[in-house]
Amino acid sequence: MVVTDDIYTKDGTVDINKKPANKKKTGNWKACSFILGNECCERLAYYGMGTNLVNYLQEQLNQGNVAASNNVTNWSGTCYITPLIGAFVADAYLGRYWTIAIFSIIYFFGMTLLTLSSSIPGLKPSCTGDVCHPTQEQIAVFFVALYMIALGTGGIKPCVSSFGADQFDETDEVERKRKSSFFNWFYFSINIGALVASSVLVWIQMNVGWDWGFGIPAVAMAIAVVFFFAGSRTYRLQKPGGSPLTRIAQVIVASFKKLNVKVPADKSLLYEVADNESNIQGSRKLEHTDKLKFFDKAAVETENDHDKESLNPWRLCTVTQVEELKSVIRLLPVWASGIIFATVYSQMNTMFVLQGNTMNQHMGPNFKIPSASLSLFDTLSVIFWAPVYDKIIVPCARKFTGKERGFTTLQRMGIGLVISIFAMITAGILEVVRLQIVRKNNYYDLKSIPMSIFWQVPEYFLVGCAEVFTFVGQIEFFYDQAPDAMRSLSSALSLTTVALGNYLSTLLVTAVTKITTQNGKLGWIPDNLNRGHLDYFFWLLAILSLLNFIVYLWIAKWYTYKKVAGHPE
Repeated sequence: MVVTDDIYTKDGTVDINKKPANKKKTGNWKACSFILGNECCERLAYYGMGTNLVNYLQEQLNQGNVAASNNVTNWSGTCYITPLIGAFVADAYLGRYWTIAIFSIIYFFGMTLLTLSSSIPGLKPSCTGDVCHPTQEQIAVFFVALYMIALGTGGIKPCVSSFGADQFDETDEVERKRKSSFFNWFYFSINIGALVASSVLVWIQMNVGWDWGFGIPAVAMAIAVVFFFAGSRTYRLQKPGGSPLTRIAQVIVASFKKLNVKVPADKSLLYEVADNESNIQGSRKLEHTDKLKFFDKAAVETENDHDKESLNPWRLCTVTQVEELKSVIRLLPVWASGIIFATVYSQMNTMFVLQGNTMNQHMGPNFKIPSASLSLFDTLSVIFWAPVYDKIIVPCARKFTGKERGFTTLQRMGIGLVISIFAMITAGILEVVRLQIVRKNNYYDLKSIPMSIFWQVPEYFLVGCAEVFTFVGQIEFFYDQAPDAMRSLSSALSLTTVALGNYLSTLLVTAVTKITTQNGKLGWIPDNLNRGHLDYFFWLLAILSLLNFIVYLWIAKWYTYKKVAGHPE
């Protein structure tokens, strides 16, 4: 008799036809090739219009340093808040596949409108020499397109990394090891797209025109959509498990309804369904943990928990449901520690670009490199470190730690936080040296001083190195530690650190400007940076990053990793 159990996945995934996923025909790297191709093109589109956005706002919409910088960080922040919407839709109703598909189309329409706003007479600002005169209507169309893109990316960002990880069966030891590598190659594909965007597309925007500079990203987004749908027959799909927010609310309400109920010492007496799987669609059972014991009250069965022969979910919850809430609460301190890092990361599209604008951008007598293109060294750093981490650092670390992944995800993120401190110190030192040259030679009113822009390479390279440790570790951590039916929401939660990091950058720039411009002073970040003190802003971020790392060490020591019933991890 032929045993067929191993033909299908055991993690509850199905194929596009809603039948059990066949291991040989679906998933693994075969499916991931389409997902990685989609992500590469989508990121090319995103960075193609986002990397140089601060210069577009200055040149075409006549905004100053502070206004342009704040508009970029506000928009970028929104791009990382909208994933909460996409994640909720994916986990509760549509699943990751259909959420990515629908929001990708919205994204494409936003890119198309953005292209039209920079190329069609009437929508495009009219310019006299170097001065443009945008109307309020033209500005409105531009920002509508920009925030359509923010909505579109909100359905892709929280789902695509989790959707890729879904292609590997966690119950299969071989596939589980491949999944860890997937996150490194996923981030690698992101930066291949970013490399093209920060080099070729930024140059096109500054030297050919914004119509081509935005049009090519729109075409890249169209290719991303085609890539995604092309792989449909190879994908493994996790079924949506219902509203995770409702389940969380049920545990909280049930716990407070049983304030006076005592939790039994024997935790096996807590309520759980008898089946091998939990009663949450697409989710395995979670083992009970001893922390946050108050919420265990929700799983204590009493006579009042039954409502007309059925259990009242607002009075009695399973252990797995209680542990879902505990998992989310345990994630929150780790989540909060990523906000300062995201603030540092956001400087690449704002203050690093403005710093580069004041330096010599020439390569030879005729070629001038746009300051925003220096972010390609961040990308090159990621492209270098991602495979080095996967192929060299992990095997070496494994010999010393004995851990399958070399480092725990918390250790990996901590290393990145340390590197980010040095990135800000490097940027601060460069600005000190630049200002010394300005003062020594009286270059205060010189648009670009005779100091090569390539002195910025180390700060970009360090940020890229920090990304490989912190951002990739964060993606993997939030996927691993999330309950099965809340993975899109968990990924969205991790992305909101980038949103809040951008908003914090806006807040810091606004506060610093208000405080330092009192009594008629120019402040730290005037329109003419030669008369300012951008180095002070970098020192502020370095100090905040150091304090954040100290707090993170305490958080990491306190954290308890998730335990799946029957699958010790």
